[in-house]
Amino acid sequence: MKVLVVDDSGSMRKIIASILFTHAGISHCDEASDGKKAITAICRNKYDLILMDWNMPKMTGLEAVKIIRNLGKTMPIIMVTTNAEKGQLVKALKAGVNNYIVKPFTPEILMAKFRETMSKAQQTNEPKTEMEMAIC
Repeated sequence: MKVLVVDDSGSMRKIIASILFTHAGISHCDEASDGKKAITAICRNKYDLILMDWNMPKMTGLEAVKIIRNLGKTMPIIMVTTNAEKGQLVKALKAGVNNYIVKPFTPEILMAKFRETMSKAQQTNEPKTEMEMAIC
């Protein structure tokens, strides 16, 4: 499984990758420090999962998610953010995010969201319909 971890904090990227290596058996995580670098990586590589920070310089996670979905990419995306406001969650889901983690988080929370997201992705590879996005 190939994962892309996108966060402007190098230490946060390392923490997320370490949790995935230790608890999910992931053997390889690519990293990007902003949304623009994430888009470049996604255009060059095939990823099975993206963990995307919301607040980053150059391009926010939300802007990057919209571009990723407009490119027709359907891999699951977990948004990682400090903002727990419901309105922000709705924006992220409508943009095409599959799941959401609020910082700070524990390894157990990250792994629960990882398992939930990957389980749903295995059940269906179909992108959300407009109706599903409206309901969220």
